[in-house]
Amino acid sequence: MFEKILIANRGEIALRIQRACREMGIKTVVVHSEADKDAKYVKLADESVCIGPAPSAQSYLSMPAIISAAEVTDAEAIHPGYGFLSENADFAERVEKSGFVFIGPRPESIRLMGDKVSAKQAMIRAGVPCVPGSDGALPDDPKEIIQTARRVGYPVIIKAAGGGGGRGMRVVHTEAALLNAVAMTKAEAGTAFGNPEVYMEKFLENPRHVEIQVLADEHKQAVWLGERDCSMQRRHQKVIEEAPAPGIPRKLIEKIGDRCAEACRKIGYRGAGTFEFLYENGEFYFIEMNTRVQVEHPVTEMITGIDIVQEQIRIACGEKLRFRQRDIMLSGHAIECRINAEDPFKFIPSPGRITGWHPPGGPGIRVDSHAYAGYYVPPNYDSMVGKVIAYGATRDQAIRRMQIALSEMVVEGILTNIPLHRELMVDARFIEGGTNIHYLEQKLAHKPDLPKDGAIGAKSEAADAKADQ
Repeated sequence: MFEKILIANRGEIALRIQRACREMGIKTVVVHSEADKDAKYVKLADESVCIGPAPSAQSYLSMPAIISAAEVTDAEAIHPGYGFLSENADFAERVEKSGFVFIGPRPESIRLMGDKVSAKQAMIRAGVPCVPGSDGALPDDPKEIIQTARRVGYPVIIKAAGGGGGRGMRVVHTEAALLNAVAMTKAEAGTAFGNPEVYMEKFLENPRHVEIQVLADEHKQAVWLGERDCSMQRRHQKVIEEAPAPGIPRKLIEKIGDRCAEACRKIGYRGAGTFEFLYENGEFYFIEMNTRVQVEHPVTEMITGIDIVQEQIRIACGEKLRFRQRDIMLSGHAIECRINAEDPFKFIPSPGRITGWHPPGGPGIRVDSHAYAGYYVPPNYDSMVGKVIAYGATRDQAIRRMQIALSEMVVEGILTNIPLHRELMVDARFIEGGTNIHYLEQKLAHKPDLPKDGAIGAKSEAADAKADQ
């Protein structure tokens, strides 16, 4: 097992990784920007290294600075967390070539799944169902583009091959708007992701967002750890997640889960990963694979009893998975609410100093957060300051526990999205279960009166995007 791991991230995930390491008896090195010098996880680390000023391009996205920090502290491995460089194949490659272990998939797996076109083609070969669409990247020939759209059927969605985090996509309802939409998405994709390729898919009208968590070792063993429902979103950004997904027959879940595990074996995947699907009318459609730990991993940990971060570390160290699929037992229900520092209903980050901080407690409540009273939320990064997770024997109990937890939680000095979460926990459609990905936006669009206090969570998945911080 590793003796020392460098954590190449910040915020709650840096603290989460640090706690996993401490439990395993592994020393930690935390890198930080000048803006994060007073962070809790920096103070708790065995060693810390300042790698640059506040802008992420000069700190958390600086590959030379991170690798140099690993060299001077004699770290053996680097854990990238999520966001920033976690899905950057070039970074994973440089880490390995510099003599360190990258706690994540092999660079070639990151490249394969990071390009949405190649990922979709790989999944089709592995027998994972995909959304009907173009066979690959759209050609330059306008006639071929039009023919593809006619074959798929309107509405269609144009997506950037190198996109992620809900960016680089455009819905098209008519043929008259098609070519202009393709041209605009190509231009945006080239600027934002350095890859102008786009592809086309059928736009599903009312799908749910359901994802499968997998773990795979380098010995061709792979398992899936149940599913999560992440349909409560705004602008493709997740707000609430839960496990398991309510109302979907277990036979369907087991079938798609087994296919995901088999796909991992076929492509030689290593580490933790998440297959993301749209689910509509009893069918699953693959949309992408995230080759890292997810923001919402705690809900899966709560219903399986498996520490996903520790398993990442064991896999990176070359160990075999300690369990087979028949050993994975799902129990109870878990819900996660992302707590963001944001302006009320305007979705503008609200940085500043937290003057009062009282996290909730009680049976089945877990809070993953790096915040504390006196902590300054910097304006340079994502607005998420923590996550509240509620576990119960049933979904109803998990909801009731979350209602109580949110009523107890106090954050003063900054604005947060806690009022929205309180509202959603008593929302009749949410309580019923099975809302689609458009529900939250539709609810907000028809909200007659906006309260003057509180805030709504929206942009927390920015930390979860493809290194676009």
